[in-house]
Amino acid sequence: MSYCIYLVEDEENLNQVLSHYISEEGWQVQSFTRGMEAQKKIMTPPDLWVLDIMIPDLDGIQLIKAIKAETPEIPVIFISARNSDIDRIMGLELGSDDYLAKPFLPRELIIRIQKILQRTYSDAPKTYHDIIQVDGYQVDQSRRTVCKKDESIELTSKEFDLLLLLIENQNKALSRNHILDQIWGTEAFYSDRVVDNLIKRLRKKMPDLRIETIYGFGYRRL
Repeated sequence: MSYCIYLVEDEENLNQVLSHYISEEGWQVQSFTRGMEAQKKIMTPPDLWVLDIMIPDLDGIQLIKAIKAETPEIPVIFISARNSDIDRIMGLELGSDDYLAKPFLPRELIIRIQKILQRTYSDAPKTYHDIIQVDGYQVDQSRRTVCKKDESIELTSKEFDLLLLLIENQNKALSRNHILDQIWGTEAFYSDRVVDNLIKRLRKKMPDLRIETIYGFGYRRL
């Protein structure tokens, strides 16, 4: 079944990226950058909403109240750059099914959408390609674990985030600044040297992972 997802996100670049990932799963996606635009679609509901809390003219808190008043059975995922416990608790109290703090990898949102669809709709697919094979390693994206020949490889949270970023961007040249923004966030104040150190640790733990150094720029997974 092709599910319909409504995405409400005012950051246009992020909106486009997330819309692409959602459509790649075979789902229909309709995106909005303004709360009032999305509010007009409440009476023609999707199978799932993805709402940014901080959106212009009608924020996510107001929007989820309107959604739940008319269609309480439709699941909602909240996303927010503030990463505060208050936002998380408020979202859950208002009926959101999940909460995702920015920055996050698009694949993490896809996994969460998949799991909610499975839980909500009986005809949702039961396999999600959570486990993938990468250069001889078995990577479980949902459980965030890695193993090779039944031997577990312990990665830190940042190391696993980097691994997923490299997997999702195979053969693409990623600058150090881009990696820094994706793993630590655009507001983090770190030297790009931390990227080199993180790559070094990942290479040590996963020596068969094919990572090319692009001198003076960044890295690429082959």
